Amino acid sequence: MLKLENEYVLLSLLNLENYTHLIAISKEKNLIYYSPSTISTSETLKDYVKVAIAGYVDKTTIPFIIYNKVKQQYAGSTRFGLINWKNKVLHIGWTWIGHEFQGTGLNKQMKFLMLQYAFETLEFEKVEFRIDERNQKSRKAVEKLGATLEGILRKDTVMNDGFRRSTCCYGILKEEWPTIKLTIFKDY
Repeated sequence: MLKLENEYVLLSLLNLENYTHLIAISKEKNLIYYSPSTISTSETLKDYVKVAIAGYVDKTTIPFIIYNKVKQQYAGSTRFGLINWKNKVLHIGWTWIGHEFQGTGLNKQMKFLMLQYAFETLEFEKVEFRIDERNQKSRKAVEKLGATLEGILRKDTVMNDGFRRSTCCYGILKEEWPTIKLTIFKDY
């Protein structure tokens, strides 16, 4: 079973047995405000997990449950998605962590593990991030990881309320990873 781990965080495969640890977190207000998904009830969270698992079976996603080892608590979920094995490109996204874990450095810890796995184990050429143009908090977080804004897809995603969002496309190339690892993640 795939696990990505350091002394701060454990990412293990999300499944229908462990997702129940996330029910309380998924109900936090505005947790995924900028997402076209819904996870605010036990039923919608279970449906969200089923979609993630189906993607894992199809080899287009690798969904994780996030466990904060310092606080000894489950913190949220993230995944590799839109995995293109032929072109060696994948996305990191579908990330949500409980409000109490935001701003603690947990996101940077797990993104390091995911980037390291994507570039060093899978030997992919590029990692992409797609973020709602309005979501300044997530955009700044991805920029702090060394990702480059490559462009904006205008009005490309319909949100639950019918709003058509524009999506910012960020990327990190394999050849950029060694420098990013030695600078941004130098203490990891």
